[in-house]
Amino acid sequence: MIPFENRFHGHKSLAYVYKNGEAVRSRLLILRFISNKHRSKSRVAVVVSKKVMKSAVRRNRIRRRIYEYIRLRLPEISGIYDMSFIVTSGELLSIEHSELTNQIDQLIDQAGIK
Repeated sequence: MIPFENRFHGHKSLAYVYKNGEAVRSRLLILRFISNKHRSKSRVAVVVSKKVMKSAVRRNRIRRRIYEYIRLRLPEISGIYDMSFIVTSGELLSIEHSELTNQIDQLIDQAGIK
């Protein structure tokens, strides 16, 4: 899990990213991001809808897989961003770790956050 200071708190800040942020899409994920000069550290949220996965246990497993990889990648990200990873396919539950890392890396590279 990522540290507390790197997580979103409240719906208003997440809504701000949705409204004003840029989006980058892949087959399984959408990354919405915006630069945040008011913070000292980047923040990350992972959103898995009930429409994607009905079971809360499975939604949380997807969320934990993404958060763990982001935790490892967070020091490499230059700048301070608010990022929201939106899962669009339940396929993320069963894909291999290497495929998941490739998907996230591609999104981060496309966004120019690296």
